[in-house]
Amino acid sequence: MKTLNLLFVLLLSFGVGSHNLIAQDLINTDTIPGFDSKPNKLKISGVVYESDGVTPAKNVILSIEQADEHGNFNVVDENGKKSVINSGSIKTDDSGMYTFYTYIPGNDRRFNMQQQLFVFITEADNTSYEIPSFLFDADPLLSKQCRKRISKKGDPSRILKPTVVDGLNVVQKDIILTSSLEALN
Repeated sequence: MKTLNLLFVLLLSFGVGSHNLIAQDLINTDTIPGFDSKPNKLKISGVVYESDGVTPAKNVILSIEQADEHGNFNVVDENGKKSVINSGSIKTDDSGMYTFYTYIPGNDRRFNMQQQLFVFITEADNTSYEIPSFLFDADPLLSKQCRKRISKKGDPSRILKPTVVDGLNVVQKDIILTSSLEALN
């Protein structure tokens, strides 16, 4: 867990997660670069809800970042601003719906890092924060001990269990916004 926290601090120090996006250019679907050529293609979609868990949250920016299929984070420096290549962003539609076409990331066994998608939220009022990363049920590094910790923290739904449909891993992941998460600067 300390390794994951260190990794996240490193990502933030690169400026990753501080998505200065032009919201009007976003739609509710995005495809991660290289999707067509990657193994273990993944379609992740769902509805983002307001904190009441019922009202769809429209115009919310949802961004994901991930390692490549080998567990490496590929970072590019454009005009002094660093960002993860394997990333994408959407803006929810009026019904709160979103879809990402990506792939299941690899894990870096050197650092005992699990397969995961890092998720960032920017609400309509520009409040930005991270939510717990999405993990994968079939990940060999997702130990029983880690699963117990996740269950104790009350968020076992962050472990994704894709089903294969026509050769594509598909998962439905709804998200409930919460004001109790620490905002990013």
